[in-house]
Amino acid sequence: MTDLLAFTDGACSGNPGPGGWGVLLQARDGDAVLKERTLSGGAAETTNNRMELTAAIAAREALERPASLRVVTDSVYVRDGVTKWLAGWKRNGWRTASKKPVKNVDLWQALDAAQARHCVVWDWVKGHAGHPENERADALARAGMAPFKDG
Repeated sequence: MTDLLAFTDGACSGNPGPGGWGVLLQARDGDAVLKERTLSGGAAETTNNRMELTAAIAAREALERPASLRVVTDSVYVRDGVTKWLAGWKRNGWRTASKKPVKNVDLWQALDAAQARHCVVWDWVKGHAGHPENERADALARAGMAPFKDG
């Protein structure tokens, strides 16, 4: 059986500042990688959280048809936002439990829409801890940020 995985990461130089996002998509049969695709991009003035969310959105939008996908992120913000807070935010008109507007609401709404077509399972991995695919996603995020760092 083929599994589809997306390893996502965001990076920022300064917060806010120039940022980048990266995605490593893999189709696997057990431990064997059958197919792989990388995505990255960036922005001149952004935050780390916005780049983390953008990576998660890009992973979903890269899929041409509905799929079962396991997303692996090192962002507790993204993981908890999707698995713990999103339903309440939607129910409360995109307000937090303390009635404040949700930060990055444009990206949360885009992520919600992007994942609606798919069956998504979220996993968290500690960042910068030697996880090979997370390290590759981090390198993609840093590469996505590079054109904006010097400009």
